[in-house]
Amino acid sequence: MSKNEQNNEFVDQEEQNLEENAHEEMQDTAQHDQEDEQEHAAEPEGNEEVEQLRKQLEEANNRLLRVQADYDNFRRRTLKEKEELAKYASAKLVENLLPSIDNFDRALAASASTGDYESLAKGLDMIFRQLMATVEAEGLKAMTTVGEPFNPEYHQAVMTVETDEYEEGIIVEELQKGYMLKDKVIRPAMVKVSG
Repeated sequence: MSKNEQNNEFVDQEEQNLEENAHEEMQDTAQHDQEDEQEHAAEPEGNEEVEQLRKQLEEANNRLLRVQADYDNFRRRTLKEKEELAKYASAKLVENLLPSIDNFDRALAASASTGDYESLAKGLDMIFRQLMATVEAEGLKAMTTVGEPFNPEYHQAVMTVETDEYEEGIIVEELQKGYMLKDKVIRPAMVKVSG
């Protein structure tokens, strides 16, 4: 479970606990009010008793207001935390991509000054592998498509071709790689399918 999911689960649990506490507090207040009404019906009213009941009612109302205020503050705070998490969720990935960007800068500067394009090609290959290692560590993986049965959830067919090499409905060529992030399709593969 990711840290964001754990934080969201914790926030949801805390919201539920606060709602349950507020509900219990309201039930207790209602129960006390009913008991007070029953006592008033059974006994003759006296100024002292009335005043005591008013104080109890005021205390219960104050507690209820404090619980509601605490819940509102908690809800605002958790909403702000969720917004912060969403706003900076990609910060770790961007930080991990910075070395690849630095290497691109170095490769371009070196090739411009020396004119050695063979070294530039090797450098770009190394940077590409570094970049792929970074995104694969985050859960990105390229789909394997050629020779696989066509699946519209993972593939986008742009044309069909007649071929004796493959059965009908099998991918014969990949025009653009498809990628998955963990178990979710980020971009379907663009493919040619045997017809």
